[in-house]
Amino acid sequence: MGGGGGENEISVRLTRAASRKRAATCTASTQTPPANKKRVVLGELTNIVVSTRSDFGGTQKKPKNRLKRKEPEKKVEEEEEKSDGGKSSDPQMCAPYASDIYNYLHSMEIESKRRPMPDYIEKVQRDITATMRGVLVDWLVEVAEEYKLVPDTLYMTVSYIDRYLSSNALNRQKLQLLGVSCMLIASKYEEISPPHVEDFCFITDNTYNKEEVVKMETDILKVLDFEIGCPTTKSFLRRFTRSTQENCKSPNLQMEFLGYYLAELSLLDYSCVQFLPSMIAASVIFLTRFTIQPKLHPWNLILQQCSGYKPSDIKDCVLIIHEIQSCKKLGSLVAVRDKYKHHKFKCVATLASPSEIPTAYFEDVEV
Repeated sequence: MGGGGGENEISVRLTRAASRKRAATCTASTQTPPANKKRVVLGELTNIVVSTRSDFGGTQKKPKNRLKRKEPEKKVEEEEEKSDGGKSSDPQMCAPYASDIYNYLHSMEIESKRRPMPDYIEKVQRDITATMRGVLVDWLVEVAEEYKLVPDTLYMTVSYIDRYLSSNALNRQKLQLLGVSCMLIASKYEEISPPHVEDFCFITDNTYNKEEVVKMETDILKVLDFEIGCPTTKSFLRRFTRSTQENCKSPNLQMEFLGYYLAELSLLDYSCVQFLPSMIAASVIFLTRFTIQPKLHPWNLILQQCSGYKPSDIKDCVLIIHEIQSCKKLGSLVAVRDKYKHHKFKCVATLASPSEIPTAYFEDVEV
């Protein structure tokens, strides 16, 4: 572990919503930033708890058109905004195969080679803390937004980070390098037009050069034994969301986006590493339904049969995510909250759930 208490100060410069808005009004959308402009830097991390947003500082500008990708190829937002409530043309959502696909994904998620250690920071890491991990993931959320990456890329990135740190002690100065290298691998796996290595160097203000990123990429792939395909919370959340709306004539976009919001919040919390992705997805659905209709029981037999989880199974996970949603935990990490305050996501980050979840809601539903 690094130094404790108030002995160190965090010096972190991240891209923030305010600076992006200023940059958007001052820079033409087709203009590439000059090479000498300062870019987003995570900087040196210590293990002191981040208490306020002002700790981050920074006035960096958005990398306009650094990636020349074809917008018509980006289909994820359209998929999310035009969900058909379980009647999707996506083969992975077809009813005849849905159960088999889910069973296969569940068998994959429980394989030890695809799972991080639930206590790797305590047992493996000596210079990295849960707070540092949260700051890194918070920054990567913004990087994914800047480069318009699909949500699966972000989830894959965090999975690679946790799996790598489960078996390799890392110096805090290399933590950001690990983050961008994991996102590079995830982008190659998920994206149609992935960012180049140079783009990930650029987003760190060239703190790391191309050779360092490629070397770290190689190390990560060796540690993962090239097992880079794995189900994530988003994989299961798609199925559970459609199951909860299967009797609806039209999709409830507010419910969908609220689920995506809570799922991304869970990425920030180290304590969620202990849970399987399918359990986090089920907990997100539970909390989403509770937030929108707190007086109705958020679980039912359809969800129990679809997910394989009873309310008592997901209680601990639900309570952790509820604390994050209520800003009782990780309140200083606001990248996800800012992202889902936008109108395109129905401003779901502004929704609040009751401060307490009735104990009766965690009693098992009788089959």
